[in-house]
Amino acid sequence: MDPRESAAFWNERYRDVDRLWSPNPNALLAELAAGIAPGRAVDLGAGEGRNAIWLAKNGWSVTAVDVSDVGLERAARRAAEEGVELECVVSDWREYRAPSPLDLAVIAFMHPRPDDRKRMFSSARDMLGSGGHLFTVGVDLSELDRRGPRDAERLYTPERLSLALTGLELLRCETVAYEGEGTEGSRPVVDVVAIARRPATEPS
Repeated sequence: MDPRESAAFWNERYRDVDRLWSPNPNALLAELAAGIAPGRAVDLGAGEGRNAIWLAKNGWSVTAVDVSDVGLERAARRAAEEGVELECVVSDWREYRAPSPLDLAVIAFMHPRPDDRKRMFSSARDMLGSGGHLFTVGVDLSELDRRGPRDAERLYTPERLSLALTGLELLRCETVAYEGEGTEGSRPVVDVVAIARRPATEPS
């Protein structure tokens, strides 16, 4: 889908329900961020802001980016209710560029077409400052027809993800079975998680 089609799709999904996602952050992101000094972060595909708001509550300066103005309105409202600052930007990941280098880029459950996958992660990498981290999590291929897109090529494996994370130092890239958060509580899920870092010095 192009950005306009994607915005219309997600706005409709958000309008159909009071809350589409759990209000709690992804457990794997919380585990990573606990070990990094807070700085500037972007959450690409932030939706209703569950990860962005958690980061903001833990000292990060966060920009939440999403194509859906409906989702971001919910994120802004909840951030205000919880007393944290959150910059919300309605934009597609293809178009957004951070105004200054970031310490953390978060991409949670974004499943672009295979020909866009590497481009998405390259865009996030280019927004990181030296030593900045990228966190990403997505639905594992084994969950096809249970969760995520119904297109097997858009789901993740560690191999697919590692190939897309060029120009970054991989710290972790693996399949993880854990308790995922949904609107009706936790349930067992299988995801692929990757943590990568932009090298302090890069080959010329």
